[in-house]
Amino acid sequence: MPCCSIIIPAYNAIKYLPETLESVLKQSFTDFEVLIIDDGSYDNVIEWAAQIEDPRVRFISQKNQGVSAARNLGIKNATGEYIAFLDADDLWESTKLEKQLQLFIKNPYSGLVHTEMALIDEESKLLGREFTSNVEGNALEQLLEKNTIVTSSVIVRRSCLETVGSFDNNLTSSEDWELWVRIASVYPIALVKEPLVFYRQHPNNTTNNWQMLEQDLSSIEQIFQLVPEELSHIKKRTYAYANVYLAWKALQTGYPRQAAYFRNQSIKHYFSILFSPNFIRLSLAIALLQIFGSNGFSRIHSLTCSIRRRFSTVKT
Repeated sequence: MPCCSIIIPAYNAIKYLPETLESVLKQSFTDFEVLIIDDGSYDNVIEWAAQIEDPRVRFISQKNQGVSAARNLGIKNATGEYIAFLDADDLWESTKLEKQLQLFIKNPYSGLVHTEMALIDEESKLLGREFTSNVEGNALEQLLEKNTIVTSSVIVRRSCLETVGSFDNNLTSSEDWELWVRIASVYPIALVKEPLVFYRQHPNNTTNNWQMLEQDLSSIEQIFQLVPEELSHIKKRTYAYANVYLAWKALQTGYPRQAAYFRNQSIKHYFSILFSPNFIRLSLAIALLQIFGSNGFSRIHSLTCSIRRRFSTVKT
């Protein structure tokens, strides 16, 4: 049996899936299997999968049931001691598996190991933005405050999932965050402090749709039901950071009024968020959009991305 099972849920993702799989097959650690779970796609993914020659890759189809059901079907069919998750449009740096599995050996009680990430565009070019995380060790409080664990960066022990359960099929949003909270309630979490995942931003990515992401606010109450009452004081910060996140997404998709609304909501929940660097950057971005309009703001954003790319040390 392989050491690690890699689960890739796919729904009409043929545009990016071949490159995603290629980034897996180029891993320096090679003792793995790949389970591509087709969630009722109507593109030509079945024909593409039939041409894959690597025996480590398995292709499984199901009727469209959503990403949680697809990942859970992958978990059910996985045979590895460790289970990794990868979205069909993201990429891995070539040493990702190796470094995470080494960290598991150093941290035998950890249930989950994740990494930091860098953003890429539709053409897999770096956008010059990297995202760090502070979720490690006994990290339940940090994780409740805001979810900085990227699903495509996660590897979990099979025994961990046997203890806490898999993804909740009844959740339509924040299903990953809810599982990470259950894991963090029982196990320490380990973090590779390198951006070993390349998270793709493109128009069809659901995380660019603030209207869908607004549903995440309703899941906060359900997530706090999983944890002790003495942690309920964190909830106001959770709502604040969630509204800042929604404000950014509304801004990036051309809805400045909604962005300002979510920003103001964040202050109502947690006044001290005014002094956080992310809030200050958000307020500056909203002001620039109001002053220069959408075209001017787009040019400023493009220039900023170019400067970030030039000075970024991350390579795809």
